Amino acid sequence: MKKIAVFTSGGDSPGMNACIRAVVRTGIYRGLDVFGINRGYEGMIEGDIYQMHSHSVSNIIQRGGTMLKSARSMEFKTPEGRKTAYENLTALGIEGLVAIGGDGTFTGAKVFFEEYGIPTVGCPGTIDNDIYGTDYTIGFDTAVNTALEAIDKIRDTAAAHDRIFFVEVMGRDAGFIAIESGIGGGAEFVMVPETQTDLNTVVESLNRHREGIKSSSIIVVAEGDDLGNAGQIMAMVKEKIDNPSKEFKFTTLGHIQRGGAPTARDRVLGSRCGMGAVDGLLAGKTNCMSGVMNNELVYTPFADCIGKTKSINPDHLALIEILSI
Repeated sequence: MKKIAVFTSGGDSPGMNACIRAVVRTGIYRGLDVFGINRGYEGMIEGDIYQMHSHSVSNIIQRGGTMLKSARSMEFKTPEGRKTAYENLTALGIEGLVAIGGDGTFTGAKVFFEEYGIPTVGCPGTIDNDIYGTDYTIGFDTAVNTALEAIDKIRDTAAAHDRIFFVEVMGRDAGFIAIESGIGGGAEFVMVPETQTDLNTVVESLNRHREGIKSSSIIVVAEGDDLGNAGQIMAMVKEKIDNPSKEFKFTTLGHIQRGGAPTARDRVLGSRCGMGAVDGLLAGKTNCMSGVMNNELVYTPFADCIGKTKSINPDHLALIEILSI
């Protein structure tokens, strides 16, 4: 193998640039020509591909987002789109791919290999931390710390005005951000898609807090909770609370969780996964993801990354309940 290409796809996450940098410099160090593909599979179809050098990735490790940009490609889902992408890659002599992204990215890479045989090793780039085969995904730690900083500031104003605040964080299908930021931020409750929310339990607890010494509360809600978004849940709770004059507020953190300079943890993780992806390609691996488990670099088949669910640690759920009294 002499030529490889790297691209980012799906939602951006802090640390992707560190991963790109590691792929490019590891590839060059191993004697490869490394190409960058702008805008993921869409750029692959459009031929937006260029050779990268060591200086191409200078001064990017501290930047959020992705220098290669990202896009969702409907055309790549068609046989015609994938055929065009293959022709563009082979015209440049590209023999292997590093795909930085999540489930959708890995699904596309798996189908592409089955049709055209171009080997791909992935890197887990998503803030949600919901990919099986790695303890943490690139961008998760930064997203949690961004959410935590916001929760700390909201708690100040909640305490000043004796308010109950509902804070909505990202997590359509997974509650990892909500749980870690909730524990770190001292939240009284955390609502996640993996568990069914019992509204009556929440109301009873808030009533008990009111009777005790707690005058304010923080409730962290993952956007995919079964009862709805933070505003909807707040309205349901307010209807049932003993003290209807109590002031309730909700805040949706939204896409600020995706941006910002990556933490050291995400920079190191992105760098390790990027190096592992290149070395995996050179070792003959394909249709797998380079991840880190128990501080060891591991390779997990795309079929497992896509098909298996990453479970919430039940100890974390228990910790929230115990520490909220």
